[in-house]
Amino acid sequence: FLHYGDLTDTDSLVKIINKIKPNEIYNLGAQSHVGVSFDNPVYTAEVTGLGSLRILEAIKFLKLRKIKFYQATSSELFGEKTVTKFNENSELNPKSPYGVAKLFAHHITKIYRESYGIFACSGILFNHESPRRGETFVTRKITMFLANRILGSKNILKLGNIYAKRDWGHAKDYVEMQWKILQQKKPDDYVIATGQTHSVKEFINTACKMLNIKIKWVGKGINEKAYEIKKNKKEMMIKIDKKYFRPLDINYLRGNPKKAFKKLKFKPKYNFYKLIKTMIDHDLDEAKKEKILIENQ
Repeated sequence: FLHYGDLTDTDSLVKIINKIKPNEIYNLGAQSHVGVSFDNPVYTAEVTGLGSLRILEAIKFLKLRKIKFYQATSSELFGEKTVTKFNENSELNPKSPYGVAKLFAHHITKIYRESYGIFACSGILFNHESPRRGETFVTRKITMFLANRILGSKNILKLGNIYAKRDWGHAKDYVEMQWKILQQKKPDDYVIATGQTHSVKEFINTACKMLNIKIKWVGKGINEKAYEIKKNKKEMMIKIDKKYFRPLDINYLRGNPKKAFKKLKFKPKYNFYKLIKTMIDHDLDEAKKEKILIENQ
């Protein structure tokens, strides 16, 4: 049953939590797009940062100490590359309003755990993708674009930093770990990641290979472009656009999930290749359905 509330409204959260008295609360609510957080920093802070505090305050105020609370934080906490892999003890130095808001949520969760004895945990999840990923996120932009390309689209995909490297996992694996974090005897914080890293360009190349799209990259920097090769002819399909670069960008994020492997028995079912395939298969099916619908109108 869906209850309506608002992470910017303390009263609504108190009423919902008092009415339901849940065993577990998973705070997945956020303005979660890093790029958008530069355009709407105040709103991002209100929802992504203070939203978590409002839930914790509601739990404390209602004296419902048996509630287990999960806070979704992010690899965007880490910022610049200081180590080859980031774990629970790595330096936190976010580079976006979104990352700063998540940092506040991360620390306030720990403070309420230690100060008030609330079973409050933080899951530092690295990039988790799936066919349900929002259409403005780079992985989904790529898979949707290529699915439509296969069906004859001549559109050009515009991207920002294609050399940014991320630790990409499947959302199905990560959501299971969120649940496992709250099933432990003691509350604690965990990094959830695959331990592997790939660039945006690698993601594109892998997806193209799956779809038998022959691709050739030409140029450097802002002038780099990707062409599709068909019968010795080339058609531009991807270009770099300054518009999609962030004011501050993180070029490298790779997690160290050793603690989760050991304590949560975390063993990802999806690798990089399988992740991309699930997204490509889904978006290809959706593109075919849409094309049939248009043709029948």
